[in-house]
Amino acid sequence: MKPVGAGVALSILFSLAALWSTGAQDSCSSQCGKLLGTCSCQETCQSLGTCCPDYNEFCLQISPYSGSLMGGKDFLIENTAFNTSVLLCRFKQQVITSGYVDKDGKAHCLSPLLYETGFIPFEVSTDGGLTFPYSGTWLSVHHSKVSDGERCTLVNETKWQYYGTPGTDGSLTLTWTQQALAASHINIEVWGYQETGDSYSENWLAEWKYLYTLAREAPNTGTFSFIPVPAEANYNTWDFGILRITPSTYSDGQSNTPSIWSPAHALAWHLGEDFRNEPAAWATAKCIEWDRKEEKLPNFMEEIIDCPCTLAQARADTGRFHTDYGCDIEEGSVCTYHPGAVHCVRAIQASPQYGAGQQCCYDSTGTQILTQDSTGGSTPDRGHDWGAPPFLKPPRIPAFSHWLYDVISFYYCCLWSDNCHFYMKNRPSSDCRTYRPPRAASAFGDPHFLTFDGLNFTFKGQGEYTLVESDLTALRVQGRTQQARFPNGTQAQVTGLSAVAMQENNSDVIEVRYSENLNLEVLLNQKVVNFSEQSWMDLKGLFLHSTADQKITVMFSSGSGVELRGSGGFLTLTVLLPERFMNHTQGLFGVMNGNTEDEFTFKNKTIMSVHASPQQLFEFGANWAVENGTSLFTYDTETLLNDYFYGEKHNASFLPVFYPYEDPADPLVEEMVSLCDSDPFCRFDVLTTRSLQVGNFTRHSHQNHKQLVESLKPVISCGRLDHPTNGRKDGTNYLLGSAIHFTCNQGYELIGSKERICQETGAWSGDSPYCTLRSDIKQVILLACIFGVVGLAVVTRLILLYRKERHRAKQKLVSKEPATSQQERAKLPDQLSMKHRESIAEE
Repeated sequence: MKPVGAGVALSILFSLAALWSTGAQDSCSSQCGKLLGTCSCQETCQSLGTCCPDYNEFCLQISPYSGSLMGGKDFLIENTAFNTSVLLCRFKQQVITSGYVDKDGKAHCLSPLLYETGFIPFEVSTDGGLTFPYSGTWLSVHHSKVSDGERCTLVNETKWQYYGTPGTDGSLTLTWTQQALAASHINIEVWGYQETGDSYSENWLAEWKYLYTLAREAPNTGTFSFIPVPAEANYNTWDFGILRITPSTYSDGQSNTPSIWSPAHALAWHLGEDFRNEPAAWATAKCIEWDRKEEKLPNFMEEIIDCPCTLAQARADTGRFHTDYGCDIEEGSVCTYHPGAVHCVRAIQASPQYGAGQQCCYDSTGTQILTQDSTGGSTPDRGHDWGAPPFLKPPRIPAFSHWLYDVISFYYCCLWSDNCHFYMKNRPSSDCRTYRPPRAASAFGDPHFLTFDGLNFTFKGQGEYTLVESDLTALRVQGRTQQARFPNGTQAQVTGLSAVAMQENNSDVIEVRYSENLNLEVLLNQKVVNFSEQSWMDLKGLFLHSTADQKITVMFSSGSGVELRGSGGFLTLTVLLPERFMNHTQGLFGVMNGNTEDEFTFKNKTIMSVHASPQQLFEFGANWAVENGTSLFTYDTETLLNDYFYGEKHNASFLPVFYPYEDPADPLVEEMVSLCDSDPFCRFDVLTTRSLQVGNFTRHSHQNHKQLVESLKPVISCGRLDHPTNGRKDGTNYLLGSAIHFTCNQGYELIGSKERICQETGAWSGDSPYCTLRSDIKQVILLACIFGVVGLAVVTRLILLYRKERHRAKQKLVSKEPATSQQERAKLPDQLSMKHRESIAEE
């Protein structure tokens, strides 16, 4: 459901309300999410009281609402009772699983094995598949992001993935939550993953394949231990896969059954005798084979985004980069695959053509680590770990394409053998020379606006306004303001952000708002999102993330990002836009072009002076009021309808306090000064709201914005310098002002610059160094060569003279022998021949 023009739709709805009592009602059968002629099947109908009578029968509410894309999750349909015991559940109108009705009369469906993440539409049939009138949505989740209770655990997972290598043997143990499967006995199966067909072609297909059953009729005790034996020859070529636990009442490898899956992992424990006998040799052969395949594949490196230069930039650029949970400084990760790193981030969006990913890792100094300097360096990915829309086909399968092309190969080359140079050759780090940080704009407090170009102003209008919009990607971010209240509950003559709604191109619409009871809510296409199960959601055209402290981040496919926090009843908003949005923005956040003089640009392109009074700024803000036809907001309460839908989008009759008075006799002033110091926004908000708490939130928001802008400052990189042949370098920081020192190995001397410094031009100072043999050693080697040649000539001459003298002596001996008989003379040639051979042998 796409709620653009939601206000117009509601207008139609209420104008037709009189028809409700005139006859038969419309039905929500196969119509969920739609606005019908006489009633509504949209989510908002429940709070508005406009639902069709059968809304709760056909529009399904489920629990849990999410599970692994591997499938096998049993979920309950909460709001509908069915009169049959046989159900069919259909996902995306393609994949059908069997449902059932339990002894309490509650209906259940089983999620299927999918090759994508995100909200998946599903339908239910009670007539054997003839019709599917009941509908809902299921959230398919990246397999690593489901809760621990939904997956079985490989106890000492490293042992599983190194089994058979030197020093790793014995028994393996698997544990799981036994209550997760309603069965007394279970089977444990081994599944393998493969992608077949021609790379980057239409026949390139992904497949999870059942291989064999590891254990049958095992008691469902929550634990299983075994000593691995090499798999049969037709299975031991599968070196990446997963385990599945199912009730033993199902047949081996049966699709879409109740299941608990293990983490995806390297199947070292089941590989054949050839691996166990010589694991390093086996892995080396696999590494070399992978290297040869990589040489034939397209170069995905050319289209991935460059890494941020510093850890501060990487953590601040939240529209384009997100924490890699395997190496998270906040969680104290050990960064197993990136020794020496303290934090890594991944590019949020996959590259457009090849679906590739970028990973960037940083050391304790905040400097990017490059693979050319360390095996712990940043490694890009042929397959993005989170997959890429439209999913379904390689290399865009979430997690598993990444495993095939970027992880199992790391085991071959780096973990099971000492051939990491092959891996690093194919996965070299991108440096940051072409990285350009985004621009940030913020709004918070009363509300105060800090634009992309660095101008700040205060606009206290009451209504709904365009904060920023762009013709580049049809990005729209809209803000709603409402009156603040004094601590005693009465209304103050100032406003603050109470809701922000956003969309880019034809993406889903996200709205973050304060509800009437001051709870922070997130709405996806007008429906409240529940983060109790998942804090990360892959949605249409965006990713949505919520932290435990209710920081909401929206990451659009363009790389633009929106962050929101609740702070004392007002929202704090930050918008991050990549450099390509330059000269493509308008709204209250102004024209992003590096020039503050045109920030106050009206819709008709006329420009107001940056020295305008607060009263004039009120006129500028009013010009950017949204209209019902373009509003992205949800109007699902009587208050919202009356105040913002039927009321004016900009309340011209509301007159705010433009100049708060600082009375020295006011007892609040002393506390305000102590709290706010010189922060003008903090002081302003304490005076206008009479609340130190509001002022404190404003102060924190202002500080956070300044820190963000500081972190996003452009950084000059001169690019990596290599060490000279037969020499070394000291330093791996290639940013402005850093110095790299060079030395040579013993016996060599340095020619060129011993130190090179990164300059503001982006070039290194000095000349490229190289190491040459020291001059004294050269002379020794030269003399040794000369004496060696002369000596060889003398020895050769002496040998020739010796041979010549021996030959003469033999000739004299033959000439002095007495005459022999005729018979003896006949034997003489053979005897002479024998003597000649003996003479040669002696010499």
